[in-house]
Amino acid sequence: MARLTHIGDDGAARMVDVSDKAVTVRTARAQAILAMQPSTLAEIRSGNVPKGDVFAAARIAGIQAAKRTSELIPLCHPLPLSTVTVDFEVVGEDRLRIDARCKVSAKTGVEMEALTAASVASLTVYDMCKSLDRGMRIESVQLIAKEGGASGAWRR
Repeated sequence: MARLTHIGDDGAARMVDVSDKAVTVRTARAQAILAMQPSTLAEIRSGNVPKGDVFAAARIAGIQAAKRTSELIPLCHPLPLSTVTVDFEVVGEDRLRIDARCKVSAKTGVEMEALTAASVASLTVYDMCKSLDRGMRIESVQLIAKEGGASGAWRR
């Protein structure tokens, strides 16, 4: 069985010691899918949501969330992110895909930052549109790809 790096020999949770790891360029991409009523997506696209520009607010929220991941996830290392992007794609008449990408030169990866960005961006869309559609669903949040570090590249 593989050893979990966040569990010490005594079984207690611990922060992984990365002091001996090399600094490399690391990237990660995550995405979230939101399902909603077609009319809700139409309002988002037209810019007519009462709370304002949904895409702008969700993009900023996702970027800010990536930057603060280590404050939210207890065992994550704080990282000096080089870039974070959050993009949106309409999928059909009732789905929105949020794509978050993070890049860093560091001793540990940015998967959690990308996942956090996609998650918080999707929560922001929900918050901004809940008066229009309380039945919106965040259907998935998942890692799509990562590169860099000792384990190399991985793609879903």
